[in-house]
Amino acid sequence: MRASVLHPGGTVTVETRAVPAPAPGDVLVRVAAVGVCGSDTHYLRHGRIGEYVVTAPIVLGHEASGRIAAVGEGVPATRIGERVSIEPQRPDPTSAESLRGDYHLCPHMRFFATPPVDGALAEYVTIGAAFAHPVPDSVSDEAAALLEPLSVGIAALRKARIGVGGRVLIAGAGPIGLVCAQVARASGATEIVVTDPDPDRRAAASRFGATRAADAGAAVGAGFDAFVDASGAPAAVLAGIRAVRPAGRIVLVGMGADSMALPVSLIQNRELVLTGVFRYANTWPTAIALAASGAVDLDGMVTGRFGLDGAEDALNADRLSGTIKAVVYPASSERRGEDQREEGRA
Repeated sequence: MRASVLHPGGTVTVETRAVPAPAPGDVLVRVAAVGVCGSDTHYLRHGRIGEYVVTAPIVLGHEASGRIAAVGEGVPATRIGERVSIEPQRPDPTSAESLRGDYHLCPHMRFFATPPVDGALAEYVTIGAAFAHPVPDSVSDEAAALLEPLSVGIAALRKARIGVGGRVLIAGAGPIGLVCAQVARASGATEIVVTDPDPDRRAAASRFGATRAADAGAAVGAGFDAFVDASGAPAAVLAGIRAVRPAGRIVLVGMGADSMALPVSLIQNRELVLTGVFRYANTWPTAIALAASGAVDLDGMVTGRFGLDGAEDALNADRLSGTIKAVVYPASSERRGEDQREEGRA
């Protein structure tokens, strides 16, 4: 099979590798579509995210969909041919975290495209059968891949506890901010304010769930039930904390500074709940239902399409004005080497 490989130092090559064999309990998936995440571009440009460092060749990509091509021992052969969305996690099922339901926090997790674990920018991958989620025909290959970032939004809004009539402030109108806005709308929120310094992203926020989009730093009001940070910007986090009502909730999602000063007295006096989001657990059934029902629009977020030979261009597509989400098609030969970016869809 062919795979796009990132090497230490930032070089990307397309290589031929052996097709992996599914272990007991696994399925082999022929990959249909892979969304590019900000973490992928960060590994390309900086070679690390925190303690995870690219010290050996690695296949990027963890937002993926495809079709089951083979099954390992213990998996029914009837699953062959299923269209699936991949939940790119391999937790230890016996860890304390997994046993209490927080499997995404398992200290022994092997997560796609996190060094040294290979990801999905390849024609085939294997995953545990329980983490290959069947999707209906009404969900496209692209949307099935983007159920992964949607799951981040679901995890964030669950922690924010936004429901019918809720008011939420979201900082950042990148892909995660946009799915958070859509999940908030689907949850019944009546006021969804999204802030971002980029006018194109603010326009996108208005199309994808925001009731109001404002420039970063602009006055947006106060008394929000929750604040979700999808920017990672310290200034946005501080402004968001101050905009939350007493006993409200603050959810940090965006990757930013390793540390920042926080208004501790304000958090204490208002009894604010501050938490983070690290991936997700038990979100795929909800994500599939939202996408299949049309309550969220994932297909509309795709602004660039690339073959495997164009994976490096896809990883850098965020530098193009109007880009929301680039998608790579590893097993689609007719797209090899072609930049399929669609102008005007952003």
